Amino acid sequence: MKRTIALAALLASGFALNAPAQTPASSTSATAIPAKVAVIAFQAAVAQTNEFQRDYADIAKKFEPKQAQLKQQNDEIDALKKTLQTQGDKLSPAEQAAKTKEIDDKSKQLQRNFEDTRNDYQQAVGELGNQLAGKVFEVVQSYAKENGYTLVLDGSQQQTPILWASETTDITKPIIAAYNTKSGVPAPPAGAQSGLPAAPRPAAKTPSSPNQ
Repeated sequence: MKRTIALAALLASGFALNAPAQTPASSTSATAIPAKVAVIAFQAAVAQTNEFQRDYADIAKKFEPKQAQLKQQNDEIDALKKTLQTQGDKLSPAEQAAKTKEIDDKSKQLQRNFEDTRNDYQQAVGELGNQLAGKVFEVVQSYAKENGYTLVLDGSQQQTPILWASETTDITKPIIAAYNTKSGVPAPPAGAQSGLPAAPRPAAKTPSSPNQ
């Protein structure tokens, strides 16, 4: 941040030295307004608001039955694999092939169900984030104007131009607090859902039986 300000001052002084002699006195005597810059992790601010945490918990709860169904399918596949591995030598080649096909079919179905559930879940969370982002941005604008900030940079972007910033310039926590006050949504209870619901690992390809 200091490097950026110093570079701006250097460029400004260079332009002043190279200015034509006939430049009006009013332009050279004008007083520049000092910049007051703030930094915010905008995505984190949105996700840490009480409103997002409350609605996110509702989304996670909505997907719990689907998660249970995926786990049941995964457990069923694991049981079939175990049976084939322990009793494979007692089965005829035709029976082994049938069991293997059943496992493969169920594994493919589980994978499809898992991907559909994950996509639906991510879409629901994304829509929630987009909905709240606009409301949080309004708080950022108001906060910046009230505190005299002339520029607010989003430090959560991958291509951010910020190389370094003092902690005193970070307004993420104040913005979260200001939004919570404005929304009136209380903090979620301790132990509430705060992360992505656990998803069962899709079954791996069935290993060949000893008799194959």
